[in-house]
Amino acid sequence: MNIQESIIQCIQLAFQNIYNHDLPLDQIALAPTRKEFQGTYTFVVFPFLKISQANPEATANQIGEYLKGNLSIVTGFNVVKGFLNIELNERVWVDLFQQLYSNPNFGQFPANGQKVMVEYSSPNTNKPLHLGHLRNNFLGFSIAEILKANGYEVIKSNLVNDRGIHICKSMVAYQHFGNGETPESSGLKGDHLAGKYYVIFDQEYKKQIKELIDQGQSEEEAKKNAPLLLEAQDMLRRWEASDTEVLALWKQMNAWVYAGFEATYKRMGVTFDKLYYESNTYLLGKEIVEEGLEKGVFFKKENGSVWVDLTAEGLDEKLVRRADGTSVYITQDLGTADLKYKDFQIDKSVYVVGNEQDYHFDVLFKIMRKLGRSYGDGLYHLSYGMVDLPTGKMKSREGTVVDADDLMQEMIETAAHHTKELGKIEGFTEDQAKELYETLGLGALKFFLLKVDPKKRMLFNPQESIEFQGYTGPFIQYSHARIAAILRKADQIGVNYEALDFAEITELTESESALILLLNDFEKKIKLAAEEYSPSVIAQYLFDLAKEYNRFYADVPIFHEKNLAVQSFRVALSSMTAKTIKKGMSLLGIAVPERM
Repeated sequence: MNIQESIIQCIQLAFQNIYNHDLPLDQIALAPTRKEFQGTYTFVVFPFLKISQANPEATANQIGEYLKGNLSIVTGFNVVKGFLNIELNERVWVDLFQQLYSNPNFGQFPANGQKVMVEYSSPNTNKPLHLGHLRNNFLGFSIAEILKANGYEVIKSNLVNDRGIHICKSMVAYQHFGNGETPESSGLKGDHLAGKYYVIFDQEYKKQIKELIDQGQSEEEAKKNAPLLLEAQDMLRRWEASDTEVLALWKQMNAWVYAGFEATYKRMGVTFDKLYYESNTYLLGKEIVEEGLEKGVFFKKENGSVWVDLTAEGLDEKLVRRADGTSVYITQDLGTADLKYKDFQIDKSVYVVGNEQDYHFDVLFKIMRKLGRSYGDGLYHLSYGMVDLPTGKMKSREGTVVDADDLMQEMIETAAHHTKELGKIEGFTEDQAKELYETLGLGALKFFLLKVDPKKRMLFNPQESIEFQGYTGPFIQYSHARIAAILRKADQIGVNYEALDFAEITELTESESALILLLNDFEKKIKLAAEEYSPSVIAQYLFDLAKEYNRFYADVPIFHEKNLAVQSFRVALSSMTAKTIKKGMSLLGIAVPERM
């Protein structure tokens, strides 16, 4: 049942019959009626006064009378200036809730026959994951879950950046200053150990630059001639030539890093179906360059370098292969895009990458479309803003990043402190309390990073994110725990809300109908979140739902209600709200506690 569509179609008929005017459906919009006025939906008539040739109040009254006389679900209306507030039959809400309550697939659309890959995380193997990676991973995982709920077959992938000069910098520093240190001997996770040597490289490199400047070189010359950098460049050349010694060190340090990543991903609660490695894909794309030359999509300059001209697409000329025949970064991405399609025959490919790469992906997608790739129109860059801290921007090479592991641990400890302070773990065993702290701490972190529109840059405030009141994950988690407690009590006293006779429900309070209206919006929000690639749509919805439930809980008695049918209905309404919160939070990758 789509109440809004019925009303919109009837408004269209009103324009035909009253004003002899064919008004397109997409020009008719309904908004929720403001709380201070009676009604469910509001239709604003101001844009249509030229059609009605009447003042706002008269126009609204004419349309209101037509709705009341021609649509059974409309029982009345009121007009405030040019705002037509439409009042609906209470039975509509009971029937609607019965439909929602009896739908076993509520919140899950049927398969749509389309396959989509969501690529996220894309870590470098020279450092641990940090706060920025948290936003990336949570966004990617959540979008994958939202697309699944919309009926897509989803493949979650991760392209690991395991080669290049930055990796060699960590390796060179380890050779010089590592003294055989291992994760076991140092007590450090493997990714933190590699990150330590990336920082050491930068520190020692800067010392060498200063020495060369003191010896009379310019800063630019010193940066190019510093021995450590020359070593790293030589190591990269040796790696590409499959030097046995270099490959052995590379494999050893990468193995440490992967073990560290695995532990971090497990705690984050994110997973992948397919891992791609840059060391396996960096040479891909060279054949595509040749194909592009044959098709006339690419052109060769006098020095032998290969370019694509995207000026007609509003960009500029872009290098796709160097004069010496070596690949540039986009060469690899051309090949990887084809590889993904070859592996999975995907209809869509979503790249979750920060907005500093907007230009790169604009170029990549335009090239693939010029090459006539069947999947070209399904390429999408989920561009997101950076995460700042109150202390400012993070820099990995200077060691000023906030490690993902440290931040998650801090959030869990903060959740423990808050929960103990508020006395919400009475009767918990030590293991149960520990699980609750983990659920709340990670829930607070994920919700805070996902509630902001991905396109926006954001400031992360750990303290604010963990509050049990306001627009936070713990507020919604606590609301779920409260409902779970109500359902346990209903079971204890024998309230049979699963076998509810909806025919016995003849009246609803305003807060009951408002809650049903909001529950009915859930699937629309799932669709909208997928269309906009924005988990923030779900986050805002869940916050509104938790607030609306708390208002309902405060407004109407449940267990003091003498009418047993009404009591069962209110418990069923609570149960449906809990299921919706649980499903919605799972789309954000967040668990909800059954008790607090």
